[in-house]
Amino acid sequence: MAIYHFSAKVISRAAGSSAVASAAYRSASRLHDQRLDRHHDFSNKAGVVHSEVLLPDDALEHLRDRAALWNEVEAAEKRVDAQLAREVEFAIPRELNQVEGIRLARNFVQREFVSRGMVADLNVHWDIGADGEPKPHAHVMLATRSVDEYGFGAKNRDWNRTDLLKHWREAWAEHANARLAELDIDARIDHRTLEAQGIDLEPQHKIGPAAARMAQQGLESERLVEHHAIARANGDKLIANPGLALDAITRTQATFTHRDLAMFVHRHSDGKEQFDAALAAVRASPDMVALGKDGRGNERFTSRDMLDTEQRLERATEHLHASRRHGVGEQQRNAALARAEMRGLVLSREQRSAFEHVTKPHAISTVVGYAGTGKSAMLGVARDAWENAGYAVRGAALSGVAAENLEAGSGIASRTIASLEHQWGQGRELLTTRDVLVIDEAGMIGTRQMERVMAEVQKRGAKVVLVGDPEQLQAIEAGAAFRSVSERHGGVEITEIRRQREDWQRNATRHLATERTGEAIAAYEERGHVHVAATRDAARVDLIERWDSERVASPAASRIILTHTNEDVQGLNEAARQRLRIAGQLGQDVGIATGRGARTFASGDRLMFLKNERSMGVKNGSLGVVQSVSATSMAVLLDNGRAVAFDIKDYHDIDHGYAATIHKAQGVTVDRVHVLATPGLDRHAAYVALSRHRDAVDLHYGRDDFADHGRLVATLSRERSKDMASDYAPTLAAQRQIVLPAPAGDQQQAPKRDMFAGLKLRLPPELAEAPLPPPDPANALSQAVKRHAGIVREIRHAHSIGTPYTAEQRQALTASRTALDALRPHAQSDLETALAKDLGLIAEAAEGRTSTTIRAMQLETELRVATENRADRFVQRWQTLERQRRLLLRDYETAFANEVGHRMIGMAKSLERDPQVESILRNRRTQLGLPEADGRSIGQSLADMIGRGRSRGLDIGM
Repeated sequence: MAIYHFSAKVISRAAGSSAVASAAYRSASRLHDQRLDRHHDFSNKAGVVHSEVLLPDDALEHLRDRAALWNEVEAAEKRVDAQLAREVEFAIPRELNQVEGIRLARNFVQREFVSRGMVADLNVHWDIGADGEPKPHAHVMLATRSVDEYGFGAKNRDWNRTDLLKHWREAWAEHANARLAELDIDARIDHRTLEAQGIDLEPQHKIGPAAARMAQQGLESERLVEHHAIARANGDKLIANPGLALDAITRTQATFTHRDLAMFVHRHSDGKEQFDAALAAVRASPDMVALGKDGRGNERFTSRDMLDTEQRLERATEHLHASRRHGVGEQQRNAALARAEMRGLVLSREQRSAFEHVTKPHAISTVVGYAGTGKSAMLGVARDAWENAGYAVRGAALSGVAAENLEAGSGIASRTIASLEHQWGQGRELLTTRDVLVIDEAGMIGTRQMERVMAEVQKRGAKVVLVGDPEQLQAIEAGAAFRSVSERHGGVEITEIRRQREDWQRNATRHLATERTGEAIAAYEERGHVHVAATRDAARVDLIERWDSERVASPAASRIILTHTNEDVQGLNEAARQRLRIAGQLGQDVGIATGRGARTFASGDRLMFLKNERSMGVKNGSLGVVQSVSATSMAVLLDNGRAVAFDIKDYHDIDHGYAATIHKAQGVTVDRVHVLATPGLDRHAAYVALSRHRDAVDLHYGRDDFADHGRLVATLSRERSKDMASDYAPTLAAQRQIVLPAPAGDQQQAPKRDMFAGLKLRLPPELAEAPLPPPDPANALSQAVKRHAGIVREIRHAHSIGTPYTAEQRQALTASRTALDALRPHAQSDLETALAKDLGLIAEAAEGRTSTTIRAMQLETELRVATENRADRFVQRWQTLERQRRLLLRDYETAFANEVGHRMIGMAKSLERDPQVESILRNRRTQLGLPEADGRSIGQSLADMIGRGRSRGLDIGM
């Protein structure tokens, strides 16, 4: 299991340490200490799999010799309490093999330490713990003095900065997570403390090999004792409050599997006995909700809190959808359209439909639009109409650059959602009934944040407009709230792409938006826009060569380079900048210590801001050109035409802006784009990266990352959509019924999956002979639940000891079920589903404490009814869209019929996330216009009926 550990300490003579001895131990080698005239021999030490001294470009080559390096360090320090070196230690994810682990550590050390001018002695250890599992980690000894062609110079005090250590901690998590994603490994690490993550558990110390060996030898280590004490304390907390685990897991994912849960509990418990107890406590928690199986056959779960959050979100949006207080008159709408036409902006038919939709009285409106369909332009016209109708319009987005793009494209004053929430928490800038809140790139917003915003909008009586594309980059936090809201309440789709200037490129973007990534890449490859090289490094060289040629040929065009990791971004930035330096287009270089390390800037450089700063008017992702720079200050002309100047000491979150990560680019539009493809991409990132351009986009990759074109397409087509707990309705009660096998000679076959299938039991006489509870008294249901739970408890006990069963015991269970259903329809299935989800309710109800069980039954009733209601809504909407499609085809409106068909395909695909609704729809094939069952899923059958099944390429002539 991937864990996070990153620590730093100083190796000092005051503590009795020697730099030479420390280096010998960490590298498992024999080194001679000239100052002490003795050898330090640790060559018998096991577990060191890689040792290397990494030098800055201008360092003397002889320092690669470890003995020469650290003896010179010792000779340069005269004080008896001198600080000799700094050591950084970090854990390598154990999911990586040794080759990948060494590569990961080496690249990180090169980027974060050596590039700053430090001499780094890297040693990778691959120890094996007592449990047989690897404990890979790296030790990096860093010289404290600067180095050049003359040797060591003065000590660099900047390397001691606290904010630099904080940056390194965050950078290691980002670096490791990026590589895990590239290798398609489902594991992540988090640099934040548990407290910062909102998790009430104590952080545990990392146990090194020395402490582990002491434990194996029966010796005590203070660090080891403390480590186990913290682990035991955390395990006790999980046992006492299982909700801690559920809350932590659902911070970034709405649902989870048994494996996810076991990994978390293992991290926060001590020993098998406590692990088993903590895991059992979490699994038995009433706050853990079973959701059924996903498309891969894995059982999925969520927390009651997440389920409650989704239900609150649903109620809030239902309330807003029912509200009709924010209409815009026909006169204001027509006037806004006329003013737009005077400016040369004529809305397309789809944009016009979206404009009319968002200006209707509903307090919530949803617009789903492909990348580059002119959503912001439409919102600008809507803003005009709203303001003339007396409304105040505010804009918001998850990221600063998205808010900036919304403001630039629509004229709506915008800021980040976090900023709005902060103001609301202070009682400032509260919404009113005359406010319209427009939220752009809504697909990137997690469920909890979306629920908070919707609750505030509902509370203040305002209107909210959600705009985005659920197929682009997914939310970082848990959930897919925008997709859920748009599916539940509908809205307007804009599919006519306007950003690209050529028809074939617009079609390619449409393919990306509809999961046809392979067709989009094929279109670009056919026209010479996909470039392959032997390696990623060679691909970067080719990319920069083409970028530079285009820059020279079309200097006025806007352009950007996109890739997945910050490491590749930095390399591309440096290469692009070197081309400008050769061309003489940069001024005098000035070295600056930025938040990401040492960088060199000059007038003429492209610059990216990396942190929101309202006082300067810049956002995380804002771009500009350096006008002047010194060691203490900088002046920048932003791409939006504004000029800003600042002191480096006040704001140093900057980097070069020739290349950027794809996450920084959502919402960006430029003339030309170059994309470096790496294994960490998926179809959502590919969609964003390949749709930012007006004129052209070029895709570059190396064969060391993708062996062939097929592997490239497969990687860039990977589905990584976020899910919702509501996507997985609970398993149908009929599938959870408690059914005993038929007695010998009975020809009726029992279901294969059954809570008590195969049990052999004998009920005690008091249960077998007890009369059924009367159906009419007020406590009849409680008595029936108590009796049924008692029968179930005896069944489970009999099952545990292998007692044979008789026919009368089957009759007792059948009679109890009949009595329950006589009291309330589906009562027995709702009860047995509730008991199957929470086995602790069986004993509680059997002893007469039935209130909790009856509430659980009611929840199962609501969930069952909700499933049936979703099926009804699906049939009704499908029939409506099918009528629209046929009428459009009859009138030869093929393009609009295709748009309706695309929406129907989306509905069909949604059934993959709701197998319970699909199960109900199997009995309603006639209402959906389907023939007899043919073995395929309902979703696939519906898609094929429209003529756009996945296996046929989803081609309807777009």
